[in-house]
Amino acid sequence: PLVESGGGLVQPGGSLRLSCSASGLSLDRNNIGWFRQVPGTEREGVSCTSSSDGKTTYSDSVKGRFTISRDNANNTVYLQMNSLKPEDTAVYYCAAKSSGFGLYNYDYWGQGTQVTVSS
Repeated sequence: PLVESGGGLVQPGGSLRLSCSASGLSLDRNNIGWFRQVPGTEREGVSCTSSSDGKTTYSDSVKGRFTISRDNANNTVYLQMNSLKPEDTAVYYCAAKSSGFGLYNYDYWGQGTQVTVSS
């Protein structure tokens, strides 16, 4: 029931904001994670946010450049990506789970949105 949007082609150093929305699932009651995957490689956890206390975490590869946030009124979670690098190129997925903070064991997944960073 999750849908990602906002992906696209951007030049190195540019920015994109990804959105994760849901139907039939209240995102404010779930921990939300963002992941990315390059074909032929393992999926990588990027960031997650807790529903209970707003705690967030980021992978070392995106810390200081990406920001996860919630818009509960619109049942949406965002991933603001700044200072993008070619190595950020991947399919980005959002995921939800009802308990447990961290980038593991998510119950619901979106279909993904492609992010390409290239000049």
